[in-house]
Amino acid sequence: MIERLLPEWVRAVDTTSDASEDSLWPAELAVLDRAVPKRRIEFATVRYCARAALAELGVPPAPILPGPRGAPGWPPGIVGSMTHCAGYRGAAVATRQVAASIGIDAEPHGPLPDGVLKAIARPEEHRWLAELAASHPAVHWDRLLFSMKESVYKAWFPLTGKWLDFEEASVTVEPEAGTFTAVLQVPGPVLNGQELTGFTGRFGTVDGLVLTAIAVPAGTG
Repeated sequence: MIERLLPEWVRAVDTTSDASEDSLWPAELAVLDRAVPKRRIEFATVRYCARAALAELGVPPAPILPGPRGAPGWPPGIVGSMTHCAGYRGAAVATRQVAASIGIDAEPHGPLPDGVLKAIARPEEHRWLAELAASHPAVHWDRLLFSMKESVYKAWFPLTGKWLDFEEASVTVEPEAGTFTAVLQVPGPVLNGQELTGFTGRFGTVDGLVLTAIAVPAGTG
């Protein structure tokens, strides 16, 4: 599913079924020492997807341990992103030769819980959310906005090592094209001598899910 939203130089693998904990490496199992069963299965399955995607790049299997703020610790020379929600797990990877960063996210295609939209949306985003809710009522645009901002953060963090609040990126959407743009409201990272001022990505809805993806080419800047 998620590969449809990513360029051909990204390798992505996803699944709607779960892998066994037997697929985990000892170092990964150690991270899960006190985790509940649901967390253990999510952790194992998304890493199963990640190793399958890495294999397509010719990267041998290795532990993928959580780093700062839980970001995956990818093998040298690799960038990537993982996501999981009820009934779905996925991972996308690329080499640093072609990609500077990747961010993907999956969410159930339903309305956000009460109070969440107020916490994540800027005033200008509230306006286009109302417009799209009227013109495209079959889509839960509030959930898509949340997913877009999650993908933005996942693309941002490996480039900066810093937190990015929801209100620190302003998102606009092209509904017919299935694309979105996020303009940073804080100074961005410097890539190739130029400041990165935002991200562009793609989105889709399929099988009860909303999916969003960002892939930053290595030459960006």
